Amino acid sequence: MSKSDRSFLHQFSLLIAGLGVLTLVLIFTAWTIYEHEPKEINPNAAQQLSASLAPNGAVYAGNTGRAAMEAAQAAAAKAAAAQVAFGGSTDGKTIFEGVCTSCHTAGVLGAPKLGNKEAWAPRIAEGIDTLVQHAINGYHGPDGNTMPPKGNYPSLNDAQVKAAVNWIVEQSK
Repeated sequence: MSKSDRSFLHQFSLLIAGLGVLTLVLIFTAWTIYEHEPKEINPNAAQQLSASLAPNGAVYAGNTGRAAMEAAQAAAAKAAAAQVAFGGSTDGKTIFEGVCTSCHTAGVLGAPKLGNKEAWAPRIAEGIDTLVQHAINGYHGPDGNTMPPKGNYPSLNDAQVKAAVNWIVEQSK
């Protein structure tokens, strides 16, 4: 090996060693900065922990428990009633105008139009209970007409559907 080759290897070795030391200094500096930064705290951590540790049920005993249970049942019933369409109204006209009008005024999917006595007569002859069941559960007729369950409005309850069907039948007799 020549003198210039040895000189090159010596300088190259020093360069590699210097870069290694620089790498270690940068890693140490970054680690020090990271250690001194405040840790990120989830503001919902306490609530999440409380929710995960809360019991899944409750034990009701005596009159106090009975009162608590009745209050919980009343709150659940109120929450369920709030989920019913049209505030639970059983006004057939209101339900028709909010749900049924789009199909039963234009004849969409073969729907008989409101007030068309000719189209409604054979359906009415089947009986109101049959019409209500078709409106609740859906129906595919032999002539290609289709009635989606609850008019594609699943938040209607059965009493509301029945009220709407009764109103439509009264308008179409």
